[in-house]
Amino acid sequence: MSGLLITNAQLGEAGTADVRIRGEQIAEIGSGLLARAGEKHIDAAGGALLPGLRDHHIHLMALAAARNSVCCGPPQVQDVETLADRLRAAAVAERGPGRWLRGVGYHESVAGWLDRADLDRIVPDHKIRIQHRSGALWILNSAALEALDVEPGAMPEGMERDGDGQPTGRLHRLDDWLRARIATGEPPDLSAVGAELAALGVTGLCDATAHNGASELAALEAAIRSGALPQRLLVMGGAELPPASHPRVRRHHRKLMLDEGHLPDPGELADEIAAAHAAGRGVAFHCVTRSELVLALAALEQAGPRPGDRVEHASVAPPDLVELLLDRGVRVVTQPGFLHSRGDAYLHDVEARDLPWLYRGRGFVEAGIPLAGSTDAPFGEPDPWAAMRAAVDRRSASGASLCPDEALTPEQALALFTTPLDRPGDAPSRIECGAVADLCLLDRSWHAARETLDGRCVRITIVGGEAVSGS
Repeated sequence: MSGLLITNAQLGEAGTADVRIRGEQIAEIGSGLLARAGEKHIDAAGGALLPGLRDHHIHLMALAAARNSVCCGPPQVQDVETLADRLRAAAVAERGPGRWLRGVGYHESVAGWLDRADLDRIVPDHKIRIQHRSGALWILNSAALEALDVEPGAMPEGMERDGDGQPTGRLHRLDDWLRARIATGEPPDLSAVGAELAALGVTGLCDATAHNGASELAALEAAIRSGALPQRLLVMGGAELPPASHPRVRRHHRKLMLDEGHLPDPGELADEIAAAHAAGRGVAFHCVTRSELVLALAALEQAGPRPGDRVEHASVAPPDLVELLLDRGVRVVTQPGFLHSRGDAYLHDVEARDLPWLYRGRGFVEAGIPLAGSTDAPFGEPDPWAAMRAAVDRRSASGASLCPDEALTPEQALALFTTPLDRPGDAPSRIECGAVADLCLLDRSWHAARETLDGRCVRITIVGGEAVSGS
């Protein structure tokens, strides 16, 4: 246990200090501390030492897969010509039609609501599937549909059909079914994702994928064990998700997906909540519309809330629903980065009555709702600093303002990503003796960093007393 000594680090408003780490914990904080034999020494040179960042809602396997997929939506792709160029280039790179082509991030602003015929005109011979940026829809061409080999009478609910009963190529909420049909072999390599997140100062992650089960948990634990993922990890999933076995991994809440087009019976949802609570697990509701949030809160009242129950997104939360969130004692995990990446589409697509309550910040904080931040990558960019900037300036990519009264200060935005991993929205973690040494050292003071909230200011990321990024 050789340890680590960080000197001349800015700690809050108290000026600079030295921090000694032994094992996984902070052992000493003072001034004039001297390095001991075998102890690694880092001179922070006045850079801010922060608690490590936590992304409280991310999808790791999907993020790794997206890194090997074709980007099909804004801002990189704005029109059908660019989409066609990218897909055809990917098809040529495959050197043959045998493998699947995977596209991600599509939005209907590019070329409308695509179907199999549209994709056939672009890439007729390769099997292609494109995911809508909401994550709720896949679009397949004819070659892909034929490869699935689905009998006409066995098409699953969610496979859209035309007036003649033929599949249109649009698959709604059929991720599990599609995954089972496409044999992809080994899970994706998470080492690039782990390194990318570590370079941004991220020391903790909550994988919020609803279908996580035993095989997904095993793959995630293997990535932690190998060092591909250096972060600590909470794993949400279904009712059958087993407890974790690795000390840096914990099983977390039961994820309950709500889809306004197919909302469950409130009583049945309440039964699912009660079953999760009886098993010692909280619940996390996917809620991006008013209706979904109303249903979640009604079912939670019927089942009885459990401390730690969460609402993911709470994308639209008018004052009456904020009162109910507070009454139920529910935490909210928000994604302010969407204000930037999707804000222009929101201004066009979201009902006028809902725009004032979109991805709220200050309103939740002032109401006393425990609020934490996340990126929802790959559906958002996996950069918590970009999400912090969006929480502060609340502007779309084109510069349009979205609910400026909901803006947070840079300190409040940072707090969204420094709350404890298992208690999102609680008070931010503190750098103090006895605390676990999950830290993020910047190359500048916080006063300088708060002006830009740019992830490039991260110099070194430390997890459990070990530097996992930077030098």
